[in-house]
Amino acid sequence: MFEQVKHNLETIDGVTIYPILSLLIFFGFFVGLGLWVFFYKKEKINELSQIPLRDNEIV
Repeated sequence: MFEQVKHNLETIDGVTIYPILSLLIFFGFFVGLGLWVFFYKKEKINELSQIPLRDNEIV
């Protein structure tokens, strides 16, 4: 089955750009996520970390 898929993909012009694009999207997403986590406010992280410990408090 893999040979059939491989053969079909080899006959498409410009198909080599898709793995490169998917890698760039994947890499960009995780770099962006890492930057967002790194620059997120520490006070907000501490506030969110205390939510499971609160006793029936309505926010």
